[in-house]
Formats: sequence, structure tokens, C-alpha cells
Amino acid sequence: MDVDAFPRLIEALMRPDAYPHPAEPVEHIETHISHVFLAGAFAYKLKKPIDLGFLDFSTLERRRRCCEEELRLNRRLAPDLYLGVVAVTGTPGTPRIGGSGPVQEYAVQMHRFRQEALLDRQELSGELIDRLAEEIEEFHARIPVADTESPFGTPEAVLAPMVENLVQIRACALEPDPRDCLERLETWTRGRWHALIPTIERRRRNGYVRECHGDMHRGNIALVEGEIRIFDAIEFNASLRWIDTASEIAFLIMDLEESGATPLARRFLNRYLERSGDFELLALLDLYKVYRALVRAKVMAIRLGQADLDPAQVARDRSTCMRYLELAESYIRPRSPRLLIACGLSGSGKSHMARLLREALPLIHLRSDIERKRLFGISETASTRASLDAGIYFPTATAWTYARLLRLAEAILGYGYDVLVDATFICAGRRAPFWDLARRYRIQAAILALDAPVEVLRDRIRCRRAENKDASDADVRVLERQRLALEPLAGEERARAVFIDTGRTPPLTEILALIESAFVSVHAPTEQ
Repeated sequence: MDVDAFPRLIEALMRPDAYPHPAEPVEHIETHISHVFLAGAFAYKLKKPIDLGFLDFSTLERRRRCCEEELRLNRRLAPDLYLGVVAVTGTPGTPRIGGSGPVQEYAVQMHRFRQEALLDRQELSGELIDRLAEEIEEFHARIPVADTESPFGTPEAVLAPMVENLVQIRACALEPDPRDCLERLETWTRGRWHALIPTIERRRRNGYVRECHGDMHRGNIALVEGEIRIFDAIEFNASLRWIDTASEIAFLIMDLEESGATPLARRFLNRYLERSGDFELLALLDLYKVYRALVRAKVMAIRLGQADLDPAQVARDRSTCMRYLELAESYIRPRSPRLLIACGLSGSGKSHMARLLREALPLIHLRSDIERKRLFGISETASTRASLDAGIYFPTATAWTYARLLRLAEAILGYGYDVLVDATFICAGRRAPFWDLARRYRIQAAILALDAPVEVLRDRIRCRRAENKDASDADVRVLERQRLALEPLAGEERARAVFIDTGRTPPLTEILALIESAFVSVHAPTEQ
């Protein structure tokens, strides 16, 4: 189809008689690379006949292949939305969707849903964010892994689009002038990338570069009849979807934070980590969040160069562009990580409290019940009920679990993130290595000591066992043994502790204030 005929086709597709089903009225949505027609119960997406370098829709055959690729990729996460690829036949002036005769164009046919179903148009709940994290983790676990001989995910492939974003933003005439900001971001990006080259390469070899979605943000996720549907994966450029899974989740986390939903971003990250066990991604997360924020800033900067924008739209786009640049800068500020230990008998509410705190504070939650099961390759909710000191609960397994928690805590602190370690910690000997860790890193550390009346503990454990939905396998027998073995906090530990009776838990704001006051600097011993 020639350049002149395509606009006539687009105009004609606004007529209901172009469709083989009731379609009135037809709505049209245009993006920089496609045209979408909302017609009755369906939506039809056509690709523009353009070549932008990073995508090439310049021939009908290329557009057909990209439609088929879009169908394949999106059926992975939204199979009921993506119906097929249909031919647009007839003539540019009298087209027919799915008709006979010469093919003018190809379109991806989808089930239509209300635009209010998009996550960027609704209030998000914590329960939905948990479901989303679980679905994305399961998706990442099953998709193909990049061949190590491929160019995908190499350090050079990671850096190139980051630098390109900066070049393209600089090429735009922006007010106020962001050159100083861009210089800081480029210096940090190049330095951080260089330091992470071994990690980037190791993750590529270990299978974390996969055929991802590539464009996973709230605007491409909908809640359709109560079900999460993630759509509009990148089909036009393989290098933009064959990426580290850390880059994928960084986009959604950045998007949530930009929208003001930082507590939900923290919740998403923690739930994804619980399910995946991929704590190493934290080393790369800031780098990819800066990259994703600059992608959005670049899009806004390019839009500001369009001649047809009214003054109000110019003001909105300029404000949005600057907001993304400011967000990117916020990710490069140095952090001083802190360590928080949550201890208490089974049923004392450690994990419940930790889930509240991991939304209120920028911390990573490590839970002993989950990490113990991960050591044995068991899912978090799988029941491993066995006699005391048997199954996965023999004494050496407990030692392994605490050793794993210590290794993970040290790694996460090294990545610059606060850590909350959630375990019973009934023995002083289990707590001591974590205090030593704080001293070695010269970081602030505190302990959150939870308790409740014994009958409350017993009732909670019985209810939890009956529901069988929690990672903990502790029963009342375990509780009684813990009570006999408990070594209470004393001395320096007690001075750094916040004691909470969860039988009558105070407001979260009060707990947060108590935790802040309990943090103290822990320094390594001075060498003699």
C-alpha cells in the first residue's frame, strides 16, 4: 500500500460497515507506531507503514509477520484477549475486515475491554499487587532462556539503549535545560554499569536473560472480569524483550513509584523476591530503574517536539518529562542500609508485622520459613508436617537456614538495601552473627521483639494450621519447645530492642517511631 492510500484506509475503517459484526460507533486510538480501532466487542490493531530503525513495518509482509509475532507473544499472558490475525481486504476506500479479495493490510484482532480496567486508571490493592507479582514470577520461570551465544543480555547490549536514551533526550530542546542532570545520570550509569559487568555476564550465563514481555507497566496491564491480563508485549524488536528479568520488573516498580504508589512498589518487589528467590537482581535494580525512567523521559521529550500540541499539553508533557528525570536522579543517591531483626515465638506475628513494615519502609524481608523450604526445593505453602526434629526441621537444617539468612542479609546490605530478617531467633547464638554483620558493615541495627499471651499464640497457630495457607509448619508442640528453649534479650541487645505485645498491637506509626529510635550505629572493634 502506498503512503497516500494508507490514510484513506484508516479513515474508512472508522465506518461500521467495514466490520463483519455490529461495530457502531467505531473509536480510533493512534500511537506513534499503530492504529487501534475499537469496534463493538472487538479491537483491531494495525501497524503503521514506517521504518524507525529500531522497528521496521515498511512492507506489508513485515507487518504481517509482526502481527503474527504479536499474537504469539501476547497469548502467553492474555490468551483470551488475543484472537488472531485478520486480513483487511477490499480497497483503501471500501475496506472489509476479514473479507475476500486483495489484502490491503493485516490486523491483530482482540477482545475489547473497558479502558477503566487498565491498572493506571484504578485504585490498586495490596492483594492485587501480590497476585501480579506471583503471576509475573511464574511467567518469568516458564519463558525461554537466551542462548549464551546470542547477543542478548551482554554487557554491551545492556549499556547501548541506556546511552541512546541520554543522546536522544539531549537532542531535544527542553526547558528548563536538563544538561547538568543528564551529565550526572550518564556518569553514574556508566560507572555503575562498569562495576556490574561481572554480575550482568553471570546472570546471562545463569539463565536470567529471557524472552520477557519488554514493556510491562500499568498501562499494559488490565483487570478483566477479575483476572489479570498483561498485554502489548514488544514484538517489533527482539533485543527489547530478550532482557534480564530484573529489567522487566524494574519498569513496573518505577512506574508504581512515579505514580506515588511507593508502598505497593515495595510490596511487589518483596513478593516477587519471595517467590523467585532471585535476590541478586537487587544489584541491578537501580541501574534498570534509571534506564526505565529515562525511557519515559525520552518519550515525553520527543513528544514536546511535535508541532500540533496545544499550550496546555506542552505544559503537561514538560512537567512529566522533568518528573521522570527527577525520579531517575533519586535512584542514584547513595543509601545507608540498615539491619532489622524480627524475633519471637511462633504465632507472635513476626511475618504479619514484617509485611506491614515492608510497605512502610524501603526494606527487603527475609523469612526463615520460606528460605528453609527453598533450601529443600519445596514451595512456600507446601505442608511438610513431620515429627519434631524430622523432615526439613532436623537441627542441621536449622543451622543451614540461619546461615542462608545471614548470607542473603549480607548480600542485600551490600546492594544498598535495608534488610528485615524474620525468624524465631530464640537463641542468642543465632542472633550474634547478625550483630557481627552490622559491626563489620558499620551500619545501624535494631531488633523487633514480638510476643503475645501464650493462649493467643496457641490460638493463632491452630488457626494457621487449619487454614493451611502459610509457609510456617509450626504447631503447638513446636511452640512449647520454643518456650522452653527461649533465651531472652539482655544487655546490649535489650537496649537496641523494640518490644511489641501483638495481643494489643499499637498503631503502625507508633511502631515506626519506636524502630527509628532503636536504630544505633554499630561499629567494628578498633584494631589495637
